Amino acid sequence: MSSRYSVLTLPTTLVVTLALGVSLLDISKANALPKVTDIDFQPVGVQLQRLQEAMAYLGEPFSEETVDALRRAEKEESQSKALEMVQEVLDPLCLLDVQINPESRVKVRSGPAKRRLVEQGWSVFLVKVRNTAGVTAELEAKSEQAIEVRESDADQLRDRWLELDMFGGRPLNEKLSGVGLEYRIIQLYSRDAGKRSAVISFHVGQGTQDLGFRSDETLTFDCASATPVTINVTDENGEPTTASFEIRDSQQRVYPAQSKRVAPDFGFHPQIYRADGEEVLLPVGKYHVVCRRGPEYLLQEREVEITEQPSALKFELRRWIDPAASGWWSGDHHIHAAGCSHYAKPSEGVHAPDMMRHCLGEDLKIGCNLTWGPCFDYQKQFFTGKDDAVSVYPYLLRYDVEVSGFGSSQSGHLCLLRLKEQIPEGGDSKDHWPKLCLNTLRWAKKQGAICGPAHSGWGLTVETQELPNYVIPPFDGIGANEYIVDVTHLVEGPNKTRVPAVDFMAMVDTPYTWETNIWYHTLNCGFRTRISGETDFPCIYDERVGLGRSYVKLDGRLSYDAWCEGIRRGAAYVSDGRSHLLDFQLGDVELGVDGSELLLDAPTTVTAKATVASLLNEKVEAGIKERPFSNKPYWHLERARIDGTRKVPVELIVNGYAVARKEIVADGSAQEVTFDVPIKQSSWVALRIEASSHTNPIFVLVDDKPIRASRRSAQWCLDGVNQCWSQKEQFIAKAEMDDAVEAYSHAREAYRQILSESKVE
Repeated sequence: MSSRYSVLTLPTTLVVTLALGVSLLDISKANALPKVTDIDFQPVGVQLQRLQEAMAYLGEPFSEETVDALRRAEKEESQSKALEMVQEVLDPLCLLDVQINPESRVKVRSGPAKRRLVEQGWSVFLVKVRNTAGVTAELEAKSEQAIEVRESDADQLRDRWLELDMFGGRPLNEKLSGVGLEYRIIQLYSRDAGKRSAVISFHVGQGTQDLGFRSDETLTFDCASATPVTINVTDENGEPTTASFEIRDSQQRVYPAQSKRVAPDFGFHPQIYRADGEEVLLPVGKYHVVCRRGPEYLLQEREVEITEQPSALKFELRRWIDPAASGWWSGDHHIHAAGCSHYAKPSEGVHAPDMMRHCLGEDLKIGCNLTWGPCFDYQKQFFTGKDDAVSVYPYLLRYDVEVSGFGSSQSGHLCLLRLKEQIPEGGDSKDHWPKLCLNTLRWAKKQGAICGPAHSGWGLTVETQELPNYVIPPFDGIGANEYIVDVTHLVEGPNKTRVPAVDFMAMVDTPYTWETNIWYHTLNCGFRTRISGETDFPCIYDERVGLGRSYVKLDGRLSYDAWCEGIRRGAAYVSDGRSHLLDFQLGDVELGVDGSELLLDAPTTVTAKATVASLLNEKVEAGIKERPFSNKPYWHLERARIDGTRKVPVELIVNGYAVARKEIVADGSAQEVTFDVPIKQSSWVALRIEASSHTNPIFVLVDDKPIRASRRSAQWCLDGVNQCWSQKEQFIAKAEMDDAVEAYSHAREAYRQILSESKVE
């Protein structure tokens, strides 16, 4: 893939002149900024915490020494001493000092921070604000050297070398707090190398500039040249590929600048994605580079030193596992090209080439951009019902729909995959969709779509981690809530066939107990909903696409339609990518083949087997396993680690309960596991590594009787229908109320019938 990023267009270099380790002894009294005293410290302390969070968000975290000094200030009993300590540590990092006098006049003076920028890069500084007027307006900065002009105005263009921005995004506020002392963040971008001067002025509203040119300051900067660094990256076969690169300096500052990235680089990522042969601009210095390509590859780290001479970084990637080599194709059916974390205009977001780059960089074979509420009217233009033109086999990208922020979303968001038409008749946007999930499903299933609830656990909150459990959740969210009703329904499919209204439940992006518990109960009632893995990028998780994955087994050539069909028929396992449950088989029945159905004439013992592989670091990743299961990351192999070992348990699940387990070493090696499974009645059987991977079930029918595994499960489902109605009735449109009453009544009757047929508690 050839580079489309020129040196002139990429915001690929960041130099930060926050000299966080500067000794205060090096700052002369002549350069010291005026001190603020006699104000309450508590609001200052709160703002400082947000400032630290903002700097980390921008990829410019304070040094440990600075953080420790601020902590000591927070613990200081004397308010005046605490204020003094804060100013001693942060004033040296300030490019400018802004005073707002009691008449709201703004006066500016230079600060002691080194005036060093870098060519084609953004630099971050602090601005000290002494706000004696208690102003709560926005502090605005401008410079004549930053004003845009037409390229034809060559004389003016020569002087317009600067861009500047006062960072006011979250976790900060755009407006001042009104507190007598606070520190703000200013970002400067240099087009050029060499000596450059700029006049920077501030105001808090027209007419607030101080008289006599005291509201501006002339600063001269040394703008260091950046060095073009070529990225050479190949896959395990020596072929050019795309990967992610996280580049940090010795102070953990991220390059290129996160705060001013444009697509395909995302400002909420520390990493960038680059293809073989593309460039990144870096200032002279030493860097730590981390190269990744999704969870199936081994991470590579390297210390590099960049000089003034153009150079290259070469990475030869290696896998620890390749499921696709044996026909298991990875995919994430829930990613978004717009909304949530996406840019200044999340209602528009980014385009297919940008999302495709991220899928390539994470080795995600199937990526599904779901158009949803806030971006629907812009992103709908990209839907074709076919693979997007950016697809390069075996990496396929398709646009489909998530019913979210419109229509039936209050009763549970829906992923609608493999659509032929993206909008129901009666309108051209999102404003006329059904309010009952079942009616949305009826429309989608007629055209052969594969459908299921998104982020299933939302609204199914319970305190227990036990699986299965019999606590009735609130059903008050946007996950698999109305699912408890819809799973009981057959609807019209293509060619007037009758098909299940729901094909799958999405997993991995919400707490696993909440997700799997409702699934286990409906399986115990004889329903055959499958599971799939998703990320909900960049809304629930914005770290990277493919944090939640479905691995679908296909015998023939990979295609999006075939992959979705594999989800429907359950020829898949879900995973965080760190563990894999390949080729699950029960008796002579393979997962996903012939309905995943094993027929037995009478109770007997059958053998379950699978090839299992997982990879944990030898050293424990601290701060994951000890977190509550309701905290991110919800699924992560580290949660399954057996204390004091590098082992994880593989569990055999029968009717929701773990009936056997075997421990395997999570060193990346493939290992065959077998279990002897006593089958006493019609049941479903699956394998899992809890909170990391889970197979779909194989269904065992004894004497051709349906699965009725648990009276308690049937009662739980019946009670769930009633609880769901108590929460969702209010959202149903008047025109659909009769449909809703009938749908819920049908579900109640179905569970009552199943309850009467169930003999086992």
